[in-house]
Amino acid sequence: MNKKSDKSGKKNSQLVLRLDKDERDAFVDLCKKLDTSAAREIRGFIRTFMKENKE
Repeated sequence: MNKKSDKSGKKNSQLVLRLDKDERDAFVDLCKKLDTSAAREIRGFIRTFMKENKE
């Protein structure tokens, strides 16, 4: 059976977090001004954090 790799670029999981609405809105607005998305920036943070704290 030929299955596509999990590295196909498709996201298959979610992380739900709670934060202040004003803080969330300011973050999303800033991301838009910087021509990026909140999700992209959070994914980047997670990857960097994991790389820096790898055991």
